[in-house]
Amino acid sequence: MPSLPSCPKCESSLTYEDGALLVCPECAHEWSPAAEALAAQSSAIRDANGNVLQDGDTVTVIKDLKIKGSSQVVKVGTKVKNIRLVGGDHDIDCRIDGVGAMKLKSEFVRKV
Repeated sequence: MPSLPSCPKCESSLTYEDGALLVCPECAHEWSPAAEALAAQSSAIRDANGNVLQDGDTVTVIKDLKIKGSSQVVKVGTKVKNIRLVGGDHDIDCRIDGVGAMKLKSEFVRKV
């Protein structure tokens, strides 16, 4: 018998299958494991080429980026090491040599 996942709402291990859904008898939460996996895949942060980014990746900037409030520019080809993924509009938090801490949009980088 395959092991069923715990309830995502209350963490109960007493889940059971009811057709295509999984049900928790303790909190009455119902969910579809296929829909949950699809939502997790679609919410992944991707670079300009569609590659999935993860914390700690190294990326390269693909466009000159003006730094707001400064006369500095992050040039094309700048490598950024050890990125951190965060929520929001600018979804990459990083430190760029010579510039300092910055937030970048994933659409302006590609995975190395």
